[in-house]
Amino acid sequence: MTDQLDPTRTVVLVMDYQRSIVDAAAERTGHPAPVDAAARAVATARAAGALVGHVRVALTDEEVAAAPAHSLFGRAIAARPAGSMHPDHPGTAFDERVAPEPGDVVVRKSRVGAFSTTYLDARLRAAGVTTVVLAGLSTSGVVLTTVREAADRDFRVVVLGDACADPRADVHDVLLSAVFPTQALVTTTDRLPGLLGAT
Repeated sequence: MTDQLDPTRTVVLVMDYQRSIVDAAAERTGHPAPVDAAARAVATARAAGALVGHVRVALTDEEVAAAPAHSLFGRAIAARPAGSMHPDHPGTAFDERVAPEPGDVVVRKSRVGAFSTTYLDARLRAAGVTTVVLAGLSTSGVVLTTVREAADRDFRVVVLGDACADPRADVHDVLLSAVFPTQALVTTTDRLPGLLGAT
């Protein structure tokens, strides 16, 4: 199977690149989130004529209240300052460096992965997309879950390793080297133009 991607059937998904998560990534690791790499991926997608998608996590008060008591995700959200994950909170807004533009796919999720609580699958299929290229924060959160979900939905999956980051560098490395390759092509943003024929 060739690595070449058809840009007319490809989406570059930028996931959870929102202000609070970008800021938290720098605080936890001491290194800035790889926003520049994600921005390069978006620019490459636009130049090649591929679709660009943006995914953010934000929960209404009703969605927070609906999380069952045994849900670890729900507990993590509840432990945050009140309202900090609300869709209208500035911290859940997309980072300006990778902000959506007209014609992009934009979805809000209320769980970890990009598919389970959104209309993303239907939107991508309606656009004829068969390949998803992933960039996200964090590698062990939205990226891992979305790799699994996308593969189970029979999308071709590509992960841009340098446009992902995780609080634990060792976990990030294991996922990229040993876990993701079983279901995805793992590559970098500098190879994306060639894969999309944009060189």
